[in-house]
Amino acid sequence: MMDFTTPPYLLKTASVQRVMLQVLAALLPGIAAYIWLIGPIVLVQLAIATLAALAAEAAMLKLRDKPLGLFLGDGSAVVTAWLIALTFPPLAPWWLLVVGVLFAIVVAKHLYGGLGQNPFNPAMIAFAVCIVSFPALMSQWPALGLKTSFGEQIDIVFGLAARVDAMTGATPLDAIKTALKLGEGAVDVPALLANQDIFGNFAGRGWEWVAAGYLIGGLWLWKRGIVSWHAPLGFIGGITLLAGALWLWNPAQFAGPLFHLFSGGAMLGAFFIVTDPVSGCTTPKGKFVFGFAAGLLAYVIRVFGGYPDGVAFAVLLVNICVPLIDMYTQPPIFGMKNEK
Repeated sequence: MMDFTTPPYLLKTASVQRVMLQVLAALLPGIAAYIWLIGPIVLVQLAIATLAALAAEAAMLKLRDKPLGLFLGDGSAVVTAWLIALTFPPLAPWWLLVVGVLFAIVVAKHLYGGLGQNPFNPAMIAFAVCIVSFPALMSQWPALGLKTSFGEQIDIVFGLAARVDAMTGATPLDAIKTALKLGEGAVDVPALLANQDIFGNFAGRGWEWVAAGYLIGGLWLWKRGIVSWHAPLGFIGGITLLAGALWLWNPAQFAGPLFHLFSGGAMLGAFFIVTDPVSGCTTPKGKFVFGFAAGLLAYVIRVFGGYPDGVAFAVLLVNICVPLIDMYTQPPIFGMKNEK
């Protein structure tokens, strides 16, 4: 006689929880480098995002008459919260982070049916909505070499002190795009990389270590079998192919692949965004195509588009194509040949 007191989906939920905990652990190397670069305010933003996500998750579960203990503890809301906090400016006002989290959990996740039903990546939806609605606030990253105490950072985030423009500066991606645009051909990329301290060794002073931390965490996830190699390799390959081709064609106007891989959200996107099993493709070939297309679009948007980084918009655009990609990349049925 079958025991209906322990529904089969309990095993699935436990598995989801273990996976999410490992994803959170994989983010820790990048977070550690981020804290070293910016300061402990990063931990405050992670805490704000986590609390907002859990509150929104609990409210929506209650409205949908779902068991709180079963779904609230699966860790998916916390992963979304951390990804949002890590993609938003660290000195962004607390309410901006809460707005992004609420939109991700309520609209992008639960209005589509909850975990496993959302067609778009919730964290990238939050980023896209906020950068379109609040472009000035979403562009206020700490200036290079800025030394502020933890108390001053708290005052800025919670609106206890006025936001000073001198405290913010351009990211490496935004700096190189702006300099080339204003230079009108008189400035070339090698000169910028060599003469401006913001670019560090090859991709951005300090930000290179943050990207390396995400790379280490992503490789650990791949080693443990949490993510497959298809989507990350496709994403990195898409950026590398297009960046490398344009760099070889005109190195004075286009930065090389290494710069684009270790600046902005490339490494975070490669291992923690395009690997989303819900909004991404399900077939092995489809995952590679998804990652490759997202990498190409991310490069096009960040170099030729109106935003300094294009990972979020690239992922959302390819999310639309997931059903079509999966349809054309289905593996053959065992024991049968493909029909031409």
